Amino acid sequence: MSRLYLRRRRDPGILRGWGPAERRTLGIGLIAGIAISAAVALEYGRVWRRGSAPLPRDSDDLLLAAEEAAAETALVAAAGYADVSPSEKILFNLLASFVATFALARGITYSLRGRATFGPFRDFRVGRRHIHHFVPGIALALASGTAAMVTRREELERPLAVAFGAGMGLTLDESALLLELEDVYWTPEGLLSVQITMATMALLAALALGLRFLRRGERIVLEEGSTSSTGR
Repeated sequence: MSRLYLRRRRDPGILRGWGPAERRTLGIGLIAGIAISAAVALEYGRVWRRGSAPLPRDSDDLLLAAEEAAAETALVAAAGYADVSPSEKILFNLLASFVATFALARGITYSLRGRATFGPFRDFRVGRRHIHHFVPGIALALASGTAAMVTRREELERPLAVAFGAGMGLTLDESALLLELEDVYWTPEGLLSVQITMATMALLAALALGLRFLRRGERIVLEEGSTSSTGR
């Protein structure tokens, strides 16, 4: 059986350039970023068209109108999030936290390649043993999951979902290491399709839930608010 290496491999060839697997990962990351940006931009445009902010062609101060539309978009998102069921809030928190932690962990780990530190981040060692980030990930997921099962306080469930999602992200980011029992994080084996698939599914699910929040927020802020103003 393969032995679990306790030190991260650093291949000088990989450090000098991007391999095919890394380029694919970067491409998927860019697609995810574009998808999120497009969703935000589309919602911003919808609220600007339907909300109280004057349209660009009707505004004397475009910057002020844009700020008003941005504030109304934030209000729509907050109202939609507040209006959904507790289970939807918990699921959204978990998925969003998982995606954000997964992306952050991989980005920081990449930045640490070939250097001792990256800002406040550095490889953590106990003696000669390198502690991989799946270790705190498992601990965080176990602690938050256990707390969520035993607590009866509903106000704790949403932050616990964030913590559980973060633990999942830290753990599944190194799923290749756990499956191969070898430090293959930056090898083709380390960029397992299961990691990318799960991250993509979580991102799409979070976006779908987010759109549900936004549509409800539009109904509350734009449609009901407009009706109330008309009735006065």
